[in-house]
Amino acid sequence: MAVKLMKDQDLAGKRVLIREDLNVPVKDGVVTSDARIRAALPTIKAAVDAGAKVLLMSHLGRPTEGEYEEEFSLAPVAAHLGKLLGKDVPVIKDWQSSAELASLENGEVALLENVRFNKGEKKDDEALAKQYAALCDIFVMDAFGTAHRAQASTHGVAKFAPVACAGPLLAAELDALEKALANPARPMVAIVGGSKVSTKLTVLESLSDKVDQLIVGGGIANTFLAASGKPVGKSLCEHDLIDTAKSLMQKCDIPVPTDVVTGKEFSESAAAETKPADAVAEDDMIFDIGPDTSAALAEILKNAKTIIWNGPVGVFEFDQFGAGTEHLSRAIAASDAFSIAGGGDTLAAVDKYGIADQVSYISTGGGAFLEYVEGKELPAVAILETRAGE
Repeated sequence: MAVKLMKDQDLAGKRVLIREDLNVPVKDGVVTSDARIRAALPTIKAAVDAGAKVLLMSHLGRPTEGEYEEEFSLAPVAAHLGKLLGKDVPVIKDWQSSAELASLENGEVALLENVRFNKGEKKDDEALAKQYAALCDIFVMDAFGTAHRAQASTHGVAKFAPVACAGPLLAAELDALEKALANPARPMVAIVGGSKVSTKLTVLESLSDKVDQLIVGGGIANTFLAASGKPVGKSLCEHDLIDTAKSLMQKCDIPVPTDVVTGKEFSESAAAETKPADAVAEDDMIFDIGPDTSAALAEILKNAKTIIWNGPVGVFEFDQFGAGTEHLSRAIAASDAFSIAGGGDTLAAVDKYGIADQVSYISTGGGAFLEYVEGKELPAVAILETRAGE
């Protein structure tokens, strides 16, 4: 990866603008999960310790662009970050004309208000990107989760900042993905879960060329079950993609569940019933893989040398339909393989089953993770590569 790195820059006394992904859940003005803030901490601390004037920027939620909305303010994030850093982190609302920014001392940290309050952010507006760039001597892109979006705070600013480089979090993410995809240890296994084949079709097609085995789960697996001639009852299934599923199964080893866990309705109180895959009734909905399937897949994972995991294999948020995802999570944790997990639901499963320490690399990005796996160019990384030769 040919980009400039933050760790190679002299940050002392410099104005360093860092784009982080601090898009965390906030309820009643309090951060309810700080995983992304903690992931960004080492980068922020490194800049502080180097004696930089540290300016942070991030988005939060989906406010109406160009309008300030209290519920999407980064104030709760700044308060939480301040506690973790042990220092005050002010939120700068009128950053274009702020005296507060001008008076920032070496080693101090400030957070610009939600970038999505700025008109032109999403369209990668050049004037806005230049305003961001004017705030700093060095721009650091450290938000992998937004690297697939060409926006003013991720891409445009990197074009115009005096120096543009990758932060430690972004660099580590790209290194881990490259290790998993560019030259993987074999056998290589991918798990792709989720509700619809259509939303993950390009990922499935891309992975089917790369992996030795492709495990499908969730609603996606139902389409493959139907393609194998098995009944799926009232389950979520994309019947118009059965031919696509068939052609993928001819191209790549995709094990199909032999037993499943069904319910009559999608609810927390639905009774779970385990049955062979060919015994699904017309009014059944498949919500998980069965124990025989779990055992067979666990064996595949045990022998794997590289594992890419994106998406649960069942409705694991309801405990009676969580055994499959839990079983696979534990198999990944116990495996000697280089394992990389990414995507929101996947991280929720990692948290639920407490296996974070046993996964080789946990990717902070959902969309960016998938686009990288598909082999797409990430605009925010591409611009850093363009500027690396300067």
